[in-house]
Amino acid sequence: MTMVNSQAVTDAADRLAAASRTREPCAPVRDLIGSDNIDAAYRVQQRNIETLLASGRRIVGRKIGLTSTAVQQQLGVDQPDFGVLTDDMDCSADAAVDFTRLLQPKVEAEIAFVLSADITGNIAADQAPHFVDGIYAAFEIVDSRVANWNISLADTIADNASSGLYVLGDRVNRADAPDLAHVSMTTTADGVVVSRGKGSDCLGSPWEALAWLANTGLAYGAPLRAGEVVLSGALGPMVPVTPGSTYTTTISGIGSATATFTTPSSKDNGL
Repeated sequence: MTMVNSQAVTDAADRLAAASRTREPCAPVRDLIGSDNIDAAYRVQQRNIETLLASGRRIVGRKIGLTSTAVQQQLGVDQPDFGVLTDDMDCSADAAVDFTRLLQPKVEAEIAFVLSADITGNIAADQAPHFVDGIYAAFEIVDSRVANWNISLADTIADNASSGLYVLGDRVNRADAPDLAHVSMTTTADGVVVSRGKGSDCLGSPWEALAWLANTGLAYGAPLRAGEVVLSGALGPMVPVTPGSTYTTTISGIGSATATFTTPSSKDNGL
């Protein structure tokens, strides 16, 4: 793999940060760091996360991306990645998600976990439940600072795994949860079915996804901690968001989550 110098990492981070700040999607950053240089991409991600933390944001968890074959095919990538969740990303208590916070959002129905203990060593999927308290039906609202979602693996990793916002819905205790590999998911937009999937579409099981994240996080010096939220990855195809619409996902044995989006005014759109 080609070595990437620190200036290229800085330039890539600045390009993505400017897109977020100005709300103008940017060109891909793979011209700076390469399309498959995972280590360089995580360095870009970390640089921008450090800037957010310096501005007062707090890390509240992690997200796993690209766990669904359907989503991998949609984006033209072939392996999972992870990003960081900060406190301002949680829209669970919002009556409506402010569309103007986003550039080109899509929704993914997911199972979310809240951790009951730190994970400080490598684990297998069958050990993952021991570290979990609550299990939630959730939406991840993914977004991309890269224009037209024209991304390679390195682009999405650098862009905090194409993170946006998230919504936690109904919750069950770990002891009361169904077999997560066999749950079914249906997502509707204003009552019309737009996505279907099942637990096994997420790396075989959301527990496999959690184990992958825990072990990968350790490898990057970022262990998962008690109380953190983990978005375990899409259970089916992601769906572009239409302003003003309401999206509801129902996951068997767990419950539902709903996200309603505002309709930006002409002023919000700069008209």
